[in-house]
Amino acid sequence: MAIPRSFHFIFGLKPQTTPFHLAHYLCLRSCIEVNRPAAVNFHYRNMPWGPLWDLVVSQITLRPLAESVPLDTYAYPEASTSVTYRYAHTSDFLRVAILEREGGVYADIDTLFLRPYPDRLYQHPFVMGHELVDPHVPSATLGGSLCNAVLLSEPGARFAQLWQQQMASSFDGSWSRHSTFLPYEISRAHPETIAVEPESSFFHLDWTREGIRRLFETSETLPDSVYSLHLWAHLWWESGRTDVSRFHADRLTPEYIAYANTTYARYARRFLPANLKLGSRAAWTTQRAIAQATDAASILKARAAARVRSLTGPAR
Repeated sequence: MAIPRSFHFIFGLKPQTTPFHLAHYLCLRSCIEVNRPAAVNFHYRNMPWGPLWDLVVSQITLRPLAESVPLDTYAYPEASTSVTYRYAHTSDFLRVAILEREGGVYADIDTLFLRPYPDRLYQHPFVMGHELVDPHVPSATLGGSLCNAVLLSEPGARFAQLWQQQMASSFDGSWSRHSTFLPYEISRAHPETIAVEPESSFFHLDWTREGIRRLFETSETLPDSVYSLHLWAHLWWESGRTDVSRFHADRLTPEYIAYANTTYARYARRFLPANLKLGSRAAWTTQRAIAQATDAASILKARAAARVRSLTGPAR
């Protein structure tokens, strides 16, 4: 088979100020149990820490990141954009370089593995999956987007080489131009270098408000064609961001995974560590009630502010 059954994850491009999160633990644990990889390579600049990290670190291969990328010196026009995007853009460049050099499977750390990636995927030189295209992004006129949250590559893959050659020149500081629209362009120009999976394989529940709701708030049984779920964590992780979802990282607790009747919780439940300190179902009920009350208060506050603006007009 062309593609090695070694998995690669990139983490810790920013200083780690909080313990290794349960969602990240569940990603690594599900990868190990579901795919039985030859190796799990954990590439990092800042070492994770915490009790969940201690549970998984002995089962992975630590790979310190020393290499630089063109983005390390890129001057973002706005400081806020630099803080939000630089780490993600750095990872975009690193993952392609690592796969071109070593081959294997790359996955974002906010992945949940449900079923083994089938043998047929490892027989191609390079594999990516379609994702839903955002019609509001200018590059969407290209007609398609291949998400770089899951990549499979043989060492020295021609597709990875072409991508690396064009990535820096196509980079414009946006989230997707170099990372999802560029590979789509390359796949159209050089279809012999890549196998493209349907959206259902890796991105069955998409990045829209409805897709995130179906992940974390409602429950559904996924078809056998879904091999892994991407959580789109950058859209909801911080509690202060509510444009896509009011769910956030602090609500993804052991009790949520153990007791919530949602798609993600149900499929992640079997990967909870057996010795994890877990509250009762009553504790989960309390957590849910607090979240609902917080959301209701926030909605009322936003409506009141909107009403004031409508009465007073825009600030001068």
